[in-house]
Amino acid sequence: ITGGAGGIGEAIARDLAALGATVIIAGRDADKAQALVDAITTAGGKAAAITYDARDIPAMQAAVGGAAATHGGIDFLVNSAGTQQIEPLVDVTEEAFDRVLDVNLKASMFVAQAVARVQIAAGRGGRHVHLLSVRAQLGMRDRGYSAYCSSKGGLALLVKQHAVELARHGINVNGVAPTVVRTPMAANWLDDPETYRKLIDRIPLGRIAEVSDVSGPVLFFLSGATAFVTGQILYVDGGITATQ
Repeated sequence: ITGGAGGIGEAIARDLAALGATVIIAGRDADKAQALVDAITTAGGKAAAITYDARDIPAMQAAVGGAAATHGGIDFLVNSAGTQQIEPLVDVTEEAFDRVLDVNLKASMFVAQAVARVQIAAGRGGRHVHLLSVRAQLGMRDRGYSAYCSSKGGLALLVKQHAVELARHGINVNGVAPTVVRTPMAANWLDDPETYRKLIDRIPLGRIAEVSDVSGPVLFFLSGATAFVTGQILYVDGGITATQ
């Protein structure tokens, strides 16, 4: 699980471990990753941590290879790594734009490639699930989302392309695209009463997504129930994309 120590990634890691999976928590914050590993193992689950920067492609490839060698392969990839920097269009800097696309799109491409190589060599299929956003489909009014929207929109097409290329190897590739989720990353949305009110007014179900609302669909795509589902993006958004 890339970004496995983040809010959504942590929920997915805990849920998968509770179901008996050996979970590899991948990310750049070694302390957070190890703390989650300790919590999972204390609860009786199996987990390990690997540390790398998502922008360091060789390190990421080496981490995937090491995890596969240590644990006898990789059945599932859950790509939950992501970043954001809000800049109005007229103020977007090349440095910030590149950083957002490197983490949200380029790293997604190459971690999926590394895992796919392992899975193809093993010959037993697998599943990839990428975490996106409703911003893969919708622009953001009154906020500087050029980098974020373009990175998530690109990832939506990458999911489809990987799905059709990997189908013959028995590897299903899908995406889960939530709206704002109650995590520390969303604090700027949730702590301001006026922003929070406007957000709730836009969501037909009338509430913020919890991490469990996202973890459930991810587990659905990893389960046998979706053996004939690939190349799909599931919008977990309380109805936002149904109204816009």
